[in-house]
Amino acid sequence: MFRPLECFIGFRYLRAGQRRGVVSFMTAASFLGIALGVAALIVILSVLNGFETENRTRLLSMTEHIGVTATDTGLADWESLAARVAARGDVVAVTPFVELEGMLAVGKELNPVLVRGVRPEDAATEYGELIDAAALTALATGERRILLGRFLALNLGVEPGQAVNLWLPRVENGRASATPVAFTIAGVFAAGAPDHDTRLALVTLADASVLARLGGEPQGLGVRLADPLRAPEVTEELARELGPTYIYTSWTERYASLFRAMRVEKVMMTIILAFIVGVAAFNIVTSLMMVVNEKEKDIAILRTYGLEPARVTRIFFVQGAVIGAVGTLVGVVLGLVLAFNVHVIVPWLESTFGFRIMPGDVFYVTEIPSEVHFADVVIVPLLAFAISMVATLYPSRRAARVAPARALRYE
Repeated sequence: MFRPLECFIGFRYLRAGQRRGVVSFMTAASFLGIALGVAALIVILSVLNGFETENRTRLLSMTEHIGVTATDTGLADWESLAARVAARGDVVAVTPFVELEGMLAVGKELNPVLVRGVRPEDAATEYGELIDAAALTALATGERRILLGRFLALNLGVEPGQAVNLWLPRVENGRASATPVAFTIAGVFAAGAPDHDTRLALVTLADASVLARLGGEPQGLGVRLADPLRAPEVTEELARELGPTYIYTSWTERYASLFRAMRVEKVMMTIILAFIVGVAAFNIVTSLMMVVNEKEKDIAILRTYGLEPARVTRIFFVQGAVIGAVGTLVGVVLGLVLAFNVHVIVPWLESTFGFRIMPGDVFYVTEIPSEVHFADVVIVPLLAFAISMVATLYPSRRAARVAPARALRYE
């Protein structure tokens, strides 16, 4: 089979280098460095993707995807408005709500709280997996009943059946004041998200509307979509359809800082782990420079036979390309195997070494999730291969500058 001269000589040098101690070690180090770097990047990015999806799922478990709220007063025509919104094919549910910010007090304990007024039947449908049915029944039948997030209840030191005071700030005649309202704890829920478990409380829509002085009307409508990632797009469409009468917000705006921080973390982890590939690239430079020094006479002979400097450059470029390509491919395979089996590998490590990586009393997420994205599997290998190619430039150009007369002076 025909092969260009540069490829033929490049592969010969590569095979010959495997039989030399130092050069062989440097070549193996380059190969392993690139493979481990690519595998580590794929695994870490997959785990970060999994955590992002897990956090998003937990946050949206008790948060509307889109909020349509009135500017100053309640929504008097909320039923007809809800029907218009629910008529869209991408909308799963539309529920009325009221939101209030205040403080919960039990004795000397005081905690900030976000009180959300919902209809008990909506809560049973949307939060049924998070809230005990008996607590939902108590919320529906009792007056002044409240459901607390798990850690909010722990911070206050309260249990179902106990009383708490809800302090709501008000401004009357230019003076700020706060009036306590007594509630009985109907139950505790665990959403698995810090924002919900540490500061969210649920009351009936009727109670919240009275406290907000909305005359029994809801403050807004919570819209849930079949695809939460389309929330910004659907928000703009609703704004055009319903007009500027209402205020439109999406969960991407509400939690923008959190997910921005997660994206920054992902970028920083990518940069840090890319240094592994960078170290491997320096090993490629070192190994190729050693080959160039050893093969100066061979290069000089090739030059005297008329081989152009550009073709000499390509000989050593082939060696670096092979190391980079094989290392990258092995890294991709290893990374994908690890990323798709994190749920098996992590429990095995925990049982073998007798420790928990993410104990439940410290972390909300107790299992390490993994979600492989096609873009990561494409971008990471291309980045690693590009770095390895850049590393071959100097040794290759150094080989092309070998002077035949100097190299063969004593031959």
